[in-house]
Amino acid sequence: MDITAEEVLGEIGSVQEVLDAHDGVVNVLDTAGGNIMISLEGGCVGCSSTPMTAMQIYYSLMKLDKVNDVVFVNGELPDYMRTFIDQKMADEASKGGEII
Repeated sequence: MDITAEEVLGEIGSVQEVLDAHDGVVNVLDTAGGNIMISLEGGCVGCSSTPMTAMQIYYSLMKLDKVNDVVFVNGELPDYMRTFIDQKMADEASKGGEII
């Protein structure tokens, strides 16, 4: 069963609170096959914190079994940040889910 846009938005709740305070908007464009396509808009456009916001969203969503990948269509998540989170999650998994 695919994840819904509503479930995606529900999983990023803590990030959404910060975005709301800064007029940031998360648009879930697609969720087909567990591949989540997101656009960060509004106050996120041109904001220097947008890559960190994208990294937090990526980390939250990649923990879900229904999610295969998270793609930011505006390129808000640099490859090095994606690699960092992927390694962090692999390290957590090897330690039985313990947060490092």
